[in-house]
Amino acid sequence: MRLLLVILSIFAVTVLSADSNVVSTEKPSVVRIATQQMPNDENIAKAKKYFSDIGVEVKLLEFDSGAAVVNAIASGSIDIGLVGTTPATTAISKNLGVELIWIHGILGKSEALAVKNSANIKSVKDLKGKKAATPFGSTGHYSLLSALELNGLKASDVTILDLQPKDIFAAWKRGDIDAAYVWDPVLTSILEDGSVLLTSEDLAKEGVITADVEIVSAKFGKKYPHIVAEYLKALEKAQNDYRSDFEGTVKTLAKYFQISEEESKTQILGNVWLSAKEQLEDKYLGKSGKSGDISLALKKTADFLEKQKSIEKAPSLEVFQKAVNPFYIELSLQK
Repeated sequence: MRLLLVILSIFAVTVLSADSNVVSTEKPSVVRIATQQMPNDENIAKAKKYFSDIGVEVKLLEFDSGAAVVNAIASGSIDIGLVGTTPATTAISKNLGVELIWIHGILGKSEALAVKNSANIKSVKDLKGKKAATPFGSTGHYSLLSALELNGLKASDVTILDLQPKDIFAAWKRGDIDAAYVWDPVLTSILEDGSVLLTSEDLAKEGVITADVEIVSAKFGKKYPHIVAEYLKALEKAQNDYRSDFEGTVKTLAKYFQISEEESKTQILGNVWLSAKEQLEDKYLGKSGKSGDISLALKKTADFLEKQKSIEKAPSLEVFQKAVNPFYIELSLQK
């Protein structure tokens, strides 16, 4: 009888380990993280090598856009990735098995609609008949289409080109485009021959809220929750650097991106940075069992994308509430 009880106890623990993120401490041989060149906590962590504390081999792979990151996670070649809220919304809408686990920053002046000096564009309405570029499926794409709609224009009124940030820079220099909705550091570079017409901060005041977020393969997260939590600890460490030593952070990113300290400072201040605890507030991710307002922003984005025929059908709010998972932040904050 005693032997039977022992066997049953072992079985119960095994089942609990399979069904509970908290119990499992299994480690992968490597974690593959998709990054982008942005002035945020992740690049601070990269520059200061904070990811070496995760406890397993970390492979950092750089991408040009969130849409490419989503494709990589869907194909199984990436475990965790930085994307904008629009690619995240698309991935959740297409049921690609991802969870939103972190907000790198609420977008403000760091992402904007820039117009070339020679294009004679004074308002959004002046974009009619012009050529504008943005990475399709990105927050920039969503923001550009939203700006057009808010100003009574259709997407067909403008020739919109699907270009990655580095290609936008090249097209801008050649004079192939009149405008671009793009983010830093490319945004700052093209403003040498242009000006900002509209920022994501301006659009947020109109209810068009966008952010840079982190998504994880749901399968990877369920199997290795502690690894995901350790990754978030590295981001929080970078966030603490930003709060405790702002000037040092400016210098770190200036050196890392090989830009001036003034440019670094401007780019850093272009977004709203959130600590781990702030992200658990109701107006952001919320807590386990009580989804925050980020779910509402994703749903609103999905409804817009459906209207634009970018996705077939916008899921219900409940789908986005389930996809936003603050558990990993909560786990990272445990001592």
